[in-house]
Amino acid sequence: MAMANNIWVYVLVIIGGLALSCNAATYIVGDTSGWDISTDLDTWSQGKRFYVGDVLVFQYSSSQSLNEVTRENYNTCNTTKVLKAYTNGNTTVTLSQPGQRFFVSGNRLLCLGGMKMQVNVENNQSFSPAAAPQPPPQSDGLPRPSSKTDNDGIPSGSTRHVIGGKEALGIVLACYVISLAFII
Repeated sequence: MAMANNIWVYVLVIIGGLALSCNAATYIVGDTSGWDISTDLDTWSQGKRFYVGDVLVFQYSSSQSLNEVTRENYNTCNTTKVLKAYTNGNTTVTLSQPGQRFFVSGNRLLCLGGMKMQVNVENNQSFSPAAAPQPPPQSDGLPRPSSKTDNDGIPSGSTRHVIGGKEALGIVLACYVISLAFII
């Protein structure tokens, strides 16, 4: 029986440790405009940092589609050789590994018109604070539209969950108390 109790202690400590490192965001691509030709997707993605575990939500009309492609097909708007094709109008893509990801409209003309987006996915840093988006550099002096942000600096339509400080201590303490109950 003591062996079973020890296993529960280890399980609870692992769960507590995982809870401490939760750091994922959900982004609505294009905010309220969505995945649409009228959305300036380059401006929308500028200043955002995407991490492994983050989620992109593409919302588009039923007459549109979304393709994930290679860099070469992104540059040429080749919509015939795709890695993944989506057509349901509400596509969720989890960024599961670091590196470049490339998304284009399934309609080549719309892609050529700018309906495409690339994101750089970074390794998730454990215990890192939520990265607030930085404004895009303005080298030519022209005003640029920026993503809407909430008061905390996180883009609207996104959430970043970071547990630290008192919350982390509370989770570890709760796991310890629960583990004691299994030992006794």
